[in-house]
Amino acid sequence: MARRVLGVVLTVVAVAACVVTGIFVFSTQGYLPGTKTFVPTWWSVLGFLASIGAAVMLCWRHRWPLLVTGIALAPSLVFGFESLAALISLAALAAARRDRLLPLGAVVVYAATALALWRDAHRHRDVTIAGLIVGRETSAGQVIGILLLASVLTAIPLAVGITRGVRDDLARRDALERELRAEMTRRAERTRIAREMHDVLGHRLSLLSLQAGALEVNQGDHARATEAARTVRTTARQSLDDLRQVIGVLRDGKGFAEPAGDPRPGEHAQPGLADIPELIANTRRSGLSVNITILLDEAAAAPALLGTAAYRILQEALTNVLRHAPGVVADVAVRGGPGAGLTIEVVNPLPATAPPSPGSGTGLTGITERVTLLGGKVGAGPADGEKFALRAWLPWERH
Repeated sequence: MARRVLGVVLTVVAVAACVVTGIFVFSTQGYLPGTKTFVPTWWSVLGFLASIGAAVMLCWRHRWPLLVTGIALAPSLVFGFESLAALISLAALAAARRDRLLPLGAVVVYAATALALWRDAHRHRDVTIAGLIVGRETSAGQVIGILLLASVLTAIPLAVGITRGVRDDLARRDALERELRAEMTRRAERTRIAREMHDVLGHRLSLLSLQAGALEVNQGDHARATEAARTVRTTARQSLDDLRQVIGVLRDGKGFAEPAGDPRPGEHAQPGLADIPELIANTRRSGLSVNITILLDEAAAAPALLGTAAYRILQEALTNVLRHAPGVVADVAVRGGPGAGLTIEVVNPLPATAPPSPGSGTGLTGITERVTLLGGKVGAGPADGEKFALRAWLPWERH
């Protein structure tokens, strides 16, 4: 707002100055030194009108800088009036243009200013201003003085315009950079939420699918069918809880990536190293045999972000085993401590025939992103020709 008010004030001052100089030149052109009378000619009247029109056009110099500069040159080049309006419009042209038109416009305005100074220097001593500076007699010194004075008068608006243009360009670039940073933040947030949705819901739904299959197989065994139905109901309830958490994250953008602190009332705490046994138990209830080895030093003091990452990595690895190699025995090892880092290994035999997987194929990608984000290392692929192994190492700083 303040900048807009300042712009209006400067425009009013510029227009007023051009009108005053136009009146002065108009009066000098009709001035008769011997009689000290004023006798205007029709040509001077036309020049005066053109000068007033150029002054009024300065109101639009920032919107149409090239057009206004061209109009402002007419009073000086055609009618022999002053070039003040052209100098002012040159500043707007320099602020708006960086192409070849700017040097061309600067040269033409410089020429118009030099001509205006030349004419003013050769007027009567009672009405001349330039003559008081460079002299009224034609000489080399007068020509050099006029050229230097015109250079100074042209350089001032040119420098002001270029400075303003550069400042505006920097402001626009800063705004664009802020917009790009905001967009990158939004994309990173969408990627984070998508990864969490995959990790949280993928495992639960894979368990639910296997449990539903077990329920169908055990229809003749009432006890096993009842147990399978109870497990399906529990898993479905947990999946709904996870889905509510995901919806909460999508609504307020919080809840998944809290690095520390207690969750807000009504929100689920992020899983950690202490929740790994429960994860293994749920996986076993779904029909996957798991041999687990956990050797952790100071597990309770592990950073929350490290514990959550380890849980999600192990969760995704077991989900992949359930999808791609059901019925095998998976060997899981979780070892580490402060200073040594945390190592997660999941090894399972390769099935003779791989069943079709309903997964999206982004599980290993999500694991790699998590490990890379924490500065760790990960590798996954066939081992010894008969097994598939996933090994991840995460740094665990010593406090």
